[in-house]
Amino acid sequence: QVQLVESGGGLVQPGGSLRLSCTASGIIFSINYMAWYRQAPGKERELVATITSGGNTNYADSAKGRFTISRDNAKNTMYLQMNSLKPEDAAVYYCHALVRTKLASTPNNYWGQGTQVTVSS
Repeated sequence: QVQLVESGGGLVQPGGSLRLSCTASGIIFSINYMAWYRQAPGKERELVATITSGGNTNYADSAKGRFTISRDNAKNTMYLQMNSLKPEDAAVYYCHALVRTKLASTPNNYWGQGTQVTVSS
């Protein structure tokens, strides 16, 4: 019913920047909450940043000052601008959204398939 598709990952040198995108499609009524998570090999998935439909944001300590989360509600798209990337930022980045579809009265959680970010010289 709802698909989340991430894009924008890739290989970048330390200190570089990347911009991730996540677009939601399907029979969407509303998207309450969106977030970026990441998972590095051998580690648990961790929250990177969140954004509400009203634009309120929160960041993990590791992302503060370097990452910026934003969204375009008209396009059902969320972004993550990542600057000053470090090798420890390398991970698969996942999009998460709390979406109410046109067929449901309550929202459900949806995940994207992930996009790989590699930070290496």
